[in-house]
Amino acid sequence: MFAYVLLTAFLYQQGSAESRKLDEPEPADRDPRLSEKKEDTPWPVRKGGLVLKLYESSLRLGLFTLFALSFMLHALSCAREHNLQELAHGGHPVTVVQYIAIAQFWFESLQNWQSEFFSIGMMVVLSIVLRQRSSPESKPVDSPHRMTGHE
Repeated sequence: MFAYVLLTAFLYQQGSAESRKLDEPEPADRDPRLSEKKEDTPWPVRKGGLVLKLYESSLRLGLFTLFALSFMLHALSCAREHNLQELAHGGHPVTVVQYIAIAQFWFESLQNWQSEFFSIGMMVVLSIVLRQRSSPESKPVDSPHRMTGHE
């Protein structure tokens, strides 16, 4: 999801409901420093400076943090399981760093990532021609295929 959020900030796909509009600015593009600072505005916007700069990328940073955390937990748990299997069969245990260099770790990790990228890619591609009434992830049912984004 980190890659999805990052790439959708820069890439466009004509006809995809997931894409930003090609010819007009999006509300997400507004510079928060130019808006009126209201009471219901999130506090990082009111504070400004470095806090605002971090807040502007907080979704991407949060998703990357979740990715890094899940990657580390996956490496720890798989290394533990690998070591249990090795010891049960008379082998030698490895450290987590050594386990990360083992092909099995990357096979499991990339297999999961492949399915995630495939499902997100299918969502983008299929949203060009397919519709789901009342879904915020779909264009309106009567929209032309070439329309990008939501109305």
